[in-house]
This record gives sequence, structure tokens and C-alpha cells, in this order.
Amino acid sequence: MKLGEKRATPYRVISVIILVILALLFLFPLYWIITGSLKPVTEILNPTPSFFPKEFTLNNFDRLFAKRSAPLWELAVPFSAQFSARHQPIIFSAGPTVPAAIRWLVNTVFMAVAAMLLTCITAAMAGYALAKKRFQGRAILFSLIVCAMALPKQVILIPLIKEISALHMWDSLWAVIVPTVGWPFGVFLMKQFSESIPGEILEAARIDGSSEWHTFYNVVTPMIKPGIGALAIFTFINSWNDYFLQLIMLGSGSNYTISLGIATLQSETSIDLGILMAGAALAAVPIIIVFLIFQKYFTQGITMGAVKG
Repeated sequence: MKLGEKRATPYRVISVIILVILALLFLFPLYWIITGSLKPVTEILNPTPSFFPKEFTLNNFDRLFAKRSAPLWELAVPFSAQFSARHQPIIFSAGPTVPAAIRWLVNTVFMAVAAMLLTCITAAMAGYALAKKRFQGRAILFSLIVCAMALPKQVILIPLIKEISALHMWDSLWAVIVPTVGWPFGVFLMKQFSESIPGEILEAARIDGSSEWHTFYNVVTPMIKPGIGALAIFTFINSWNDYFLQLIMLGSGSNYTISLGIATLQSETSIDLGILMAGAALAAVPIIIVFLIFQKYFTQGITMGAVKG
């Protein structure tokens, strides 16, 4: 047997078979959504399900894009809504008119990317400080963060709405972004990664005259990059799928996310499964792209610390 080759033991074969079965089970909903978006409505409603489209069609996407239209983007005067008679922000720039689904997708991508970047930055700094800095009340502060992880979002909903309203952010994408930035799980995760940084390396950087910011950016950040990659995926998916917070904080159609927008296209008496499938398939594309970009760091992040030495 050549060096590096692994023997096909019964345990290894059974493990591979189980993993393949689990992978197929997890991929099946995505496959069903994508194939369903390419089926005619009559085939979707057929009592006998077809696992492969008998007739490919893009009619569902055509109807999705033809439902409504909206400007691609709108740049508003900050805090102008409180000075407006209708309490609507003053728009000084708007993009070209596109299907509303594209605008909703752009809103959702902006919201998720902004939440991902801000959460990774703040969580990395907070986790590093809690892991490597010694200050009074550090243990109590970390205990409060751990306790906050156990609180469901519904418990803090009323104080959160009052705070967002006081900051004049309600019915804007920032009303969904800002509550995500202080994600307790992100701070907890980055603290655990920062604990693995050798103190000798940080001390050597200080002896060389490195400032605190320079040490964090050039020494700490590369060492916790796998954790940041894992947190980026978690935050992006969490923000993208947070339908409850989006439903509460967003009121106007121009600020809808793709989930809210697709929900408004459904009537009270019937559900158009064709449009629903097309919208779900469209919404799945950015998540797949982000996972493919960060999958290397995600894999390193979830396996770091599993093997010593």
C-alpha cells in the first residue's frame, strides 16, 4: 500500500454511505425548489409529484418579475422622515426601474452583507478583548453575554422596537442590520478562537513597538481568520433568514426583503406555488455563493481545536 493511501475498512465504507445519504437528504429541498421553479403550475399542483420537470419553463420567473416594479436603489436624506409631513424619507437619488423582486433581492443582499461585515468586526474585537485583556468585570461581562444567548428574540422585541424608533431607524434596512451587530453568539465564538492565540506572540509584538490596532490587525486577525469565516457564514444566513425581525421592522414595499416581498405577492385565498418556488430559488443563490466563498474558512473553523498538536 502506498504512503498516504487509506484502507477501505468496513467502518470507513459505512461512514461514507451514511454521509452520502445525509448529504442527499439535506440537498433534496434545494433540488425540489429549483426544479419546482422550472415546472408549469399545473405540474406543481399535480397530486402525483414528479422529481424531474416533464416540461421546462421560465414562466414562473417571468410572472415573478412582471408583478411589480421599483427603482433599483434609493438614496434618502438621513433622518429626513422625522421632518417630513408624511413621515417619509426625502429621496434625492433613485436608480433605474427594475422588477420589484430584483429590488427586494438587492435589499436583502445589502442587509445581510452589512450585518455580516459589522458583526464580524465587532465580534472579533470584543472576543479578542475578553480573551486576552485583563480588566475589572471581564468575567461578569462574559457571563452576561452567555446568558443573552439563551434569550429568544421575542422577549426583547418591545424594548428593541422602542430603541429603533428612538433612533428613527424604523422602516429602514438599518432597523434589521443594527440589532444583529451585537450578536452574543458571535462574541462567544470569537472569544473561543482568541483563547488559542499564544500570549508570547502578543508580547513579542508589544516589545517590537506594535500599537494595539496594529497588533490586532496584523497579528490577531490572521490567526482567527477561520473563526471569522465561520462567523461570516453564520451571520449571513441568520440575517438572510430572519423573517420575524424583517416582518416587524420593515413596513414599506421599497424596503422589503425577498422573503417579505414574495409573501406580499400571495393572495388571501390562494397561494401561487410557481411564484413561490421561483422566489425561493432566486433567494437561495446568494447564500450558495457566500458559502462557496467562505467554505474553506468554515471548515477550518469548525474543526479547529479538534486535534491537539
